[in-house]
Amino acid sequence: MAEMKAEEEQTAGRRLFLSLLGASAALSLLPAPAHAFQIDPQRGVLTVAPQLAQVTPAVVNISTRHQVPVHQNPLLQDPFFRRFFGLPEFQPPRQRQVLSAGSGVIVDASRGLVLTNNHVIENADRIVVSLYDGRQEPAEVVGTDAPTDIALLRIPARDLRAAPLGDSANLQVGDLVFAIGNPFGLGQTITSGIISALGRTGINRGGYEDFIQTDASINPGNSGGALVNSRGELIGINTAILSRSGGNIGIGFAVPVNLARGVMEQLVAHGTVERGRIGVSIQDLTPDLAAAFGLDTLEGALITSVERGSPAEQAGLRRGDLVIALDGEAIRNATNLRNRVGLVRPGQSVKLTVLRDGSRYHFTVRVAAT
Repeated sequence: MAEMKAEEEQTAGRRLFLSLLGASAALSLLPAPAHAFQIDPQRGVLTVAPQLAQVTPAVVNISTRHQVPVHQNPLLQDPFFRRFFGLPEFQPPRQRQVLSAGSGVIVDASRGLVLTNNHVIENADRIVVSLYDGRQEPAEVVGTDAPTDIALLRIPARDLRAAPLGDSANLQVGDLVFAIGNPFGLGQTITSGIISALGRTGINRGGYEDFIQTDASINPGNSGGALVNSRGELIGINTAILSRSGGNIGIGFAVPVNLARGVMEQLVAHGTVERGRIGVSIQDLTPDLAAAFGLDTLEGALITSVERGSPAEQAGLRRGDLVIALDGEAIRNATNLRNRVGLVRPGQSVKLTVLRDGSRYHFTVRVAAT
């Protein structure tokens, strides 16, 4: 019996080895873009190093310095108290320097443009960008946009490497992703995970949100860093974490690269973001509303009202229309439409695809200022 058991174990072991060998061989035959992991022929290990090598030189560390007032005892501001204790009549408010660190991504090598978060550089007196090769460069602020928490910097360095930009409109839950940044000031660090959800909102009240949620470890200092896909393409700017302790618990958020790119283009051209509107109230579709309108989808933004004299009314849009695409790109929900329209400069036109009474219609709407 013991010999039979040993033989069975050996047979099972051989089968497992052959199955693993077959999987490895099949994996090694896949082209690089088709699978995140490749077998390094020299070391014989699975790795994503070749893909990440395209983007890691583009991820930078950002150090900032700003002054904050030192809180003093209110009695020190009382003239009688100061005279009684022989203190000078006037003492200017004391201040102290605060240093902080974050991350950024080079997105245009020829112009030295670096994307980061607005909260990373907000109120900074001095900004220094540390490059992958050890160089340190002073940075100037091209522009900021607090509602999306995006800021654009410019550095004077040459021989830069920019991150290849992906398309965040094509992401799916379950896609493999990597977060690259400077957590806790340790230096460049890479963590991995998947896309946990898309279109997250309500993280920063009042902002223009369409966050990518990921379980790739994001910690303080990662803000402004890169979220990349398995091809090494930039798909998001790491922005926030949901945590009671201040550390990673597997719920991190990134601004989609398409949204960040729209903000960047306006900041480069005008130094600020001018947001547009078309004059409609919108909401997400619910199963009950979809059934009432005879729709077989929950995607899109449902128009609940149209302002009189608005661009939407002039274009022919009506209450009950379901907006399913803007300029040919699908609209997932009401927030997605609000963000997309908000990044269109007033005076420009957009083409909306609408479902009405079971048929598709196309409307050209001239965007107005907010």
